[in-house]
Amino acid sequence: MPESSQFARDIAQRVARESYGKLVAFLAKRTRDVAAAEDALSEAFAAALRDWPITSVPKNPQAWLMTVAKRKIIDAARSAQVSAASQEHQILLQEELSTLELSDFPDERLGLMFACAHPSIDPNIRSPLILQTVLGLNAMEIGSAFLVTPEAMGQRLARAKHKIKIAGIPFRIPDISELSGRLEVVLEAVYAAYANGWSDPINSQNNLAEEAIWLGRVVTELLPNEPEALGLLALMLFLQSRKNARRNDAGNFVPLNKQDPKLWTIHMFNEAELLLHKAGGMKVMGRYQLEAAIQSVHTSRRFSGITDWAAILDFYDALHKITQSSVVAINRAVALSEVKDPQAGLDALPNLDKNPQLANFQPYHAARAALLSRANKHQEAMTAYGLAIGLEGDAAIRAFLIEQQSTVLETYRSKTRLPLSPTAI
Repeated sequence: MPESSQFARDIAQRVARESYGKLVAFLAKRTRDVAAAEDALSEAFAAALRDWPITSVPKNPQAWLMTVAKRKIIDAARSAQVSAASQEHQILLQEELSTLELSDFPDERLGLMFACAHPSIDPNIRSPLILQTVLGLNAMEIGSAFLVTPEAMGQRLARAKHKIKIAGIPFRIPDISELSGRLEVVLEAVYAAYANGWSDPINSQNNLAEEAIWLGRVVTELLPNEPEALGLLALMLFLQSRKNARRNDAGNFVPLNKQDPKLWTIHMFNEAELLLHKAGGMKVMGRYQLEAAIQSVHTSRRFSGITDWAAILDFYDALHKITQSSVVAINRAVALSEVKDPQAGLDALPNLDKNPQLANFQPYHAARAALLSRANKHQEAMTAYGLAIGLEGDAAIRAFLIEQQSTVLETYRSKTRLPLSPTAI
């Protein structure tokens, strides 16, 4: 029975979100051509949107899409003007694709990720390449995350895919001797994917968080003695354990210090603790272990009812020495304010003159606003909250910031009985 256009579109979009990387990896490993695999899948999804409302959604949408994409690649290979030297490869490719069993095809995503992290690929494009090929993010989304224009990012991604093709980079898990440097890129991309999903806990991107955790599990299963892989999985599980408490029944944002620990998912918390303990026993400390340790302290509030800010500050001190990250510096400043006082936190915030990229970074302005408010610098706090509100895309978080700004306004009025400066509103 034919399906409605919207139903078919919803199914196609769901399959795209859940299976894009798996489909690309499966085809790219066999064609040795990431761009061709992506183009074929793009045509397959377009065909699904066109055909499914008429013929109904197939029982196995993944296999249907793979079949169509496979045919597109074979047709393109047959029609391409190729040299005699490459004709033999084209014939072998067509034979391999024609005989593939598509009912339960293997997941090749991790191999694709390591191919994208190959030393032959420009180091600055490896992580963005993984985000596009494995997770389906477009050049605009990736460019925004890496502070690069979509046009420039698109060109860099195209060059990297061409490099994979002409260099014959293998789609496989590298030997231990080849892991140096490549694992770090893979972990960075997995965490970027998780952060993308974490920042959108209600809408369609939320599946990225679960996909990232799955990829993290695959890495740790294949490399069980890599402490940073264990640390990253622990970090993601600590964060994911609090997912159900981040919004109340009305959909309003709930900050960490106001969350009900009873809503946290205990089995994730326990698994994360075990992973972090195992990683710590390897005596090689790194970024993800430190970030996981910070989340462990936060989550331990479910036992004690208090947050050990001194321990958190120590971990942020160590983390900042490793990363020299402005984002870490912002979080360290917040922790310092809890250990000492709000002014100490304000003094520790990164300087915008030296870090101009933070001017459009919402967490910087939100943190500064909260510290200014606690320091009773109400007019400055109002201005900072206004900047944070303007930069926030999540409606629930924006409503929370507006509420915080209103609280500052009421406090100011009650203490001074004077109007605020227009620049603070």
